[in-house]
Amino acid sequence: QVQLVESGGGSVQAGGSLRLSCAASGRTFSDYAMGWFRQAPGKEREFVAAISWSGGSTVYATSVKGRFTISRDNAKNTVSLQMNSLKSEDSAVYYCAADLNRGIFIYSSREKYAYWGQGTQVTVSS
Repeated sequence: QVQLVESGGGSVQAGGSLRLSCAASGRTFSDYAMGWFRQAPGKEREFVAAISWSGGSTVYATSVKGRFTISRDNAKNTVSLQMNSLKSEDSAVYYCAADLNRGIFIYSSREKYAYWGQGTQVTVSS
């Protein structure tokens, strides 16, 4: 198993930036592909970005492509989400998730991710 703890959320004005981090503990971090998801009030949890176990492959939701960047440091057991040009519609609770997966494919479906953090709130004011 892996335990995940997110940090870095907060309040920012539209156009600003935030960097979210997720610290993992437990099983070998590089055994997992990692993803970020978000959930706004009254909406379903949606995919934001994912990165393969090696960091060699990434995938993004269309809504954040070009503004957000996912990265990982397997030596430090962390995955990060750099969020630039934030919009009010980016406001949500952001969750880090882990998929036990050392394959070449990474997934946007939340059902593929067995392990989740507790979430961190991001609020973007216009």
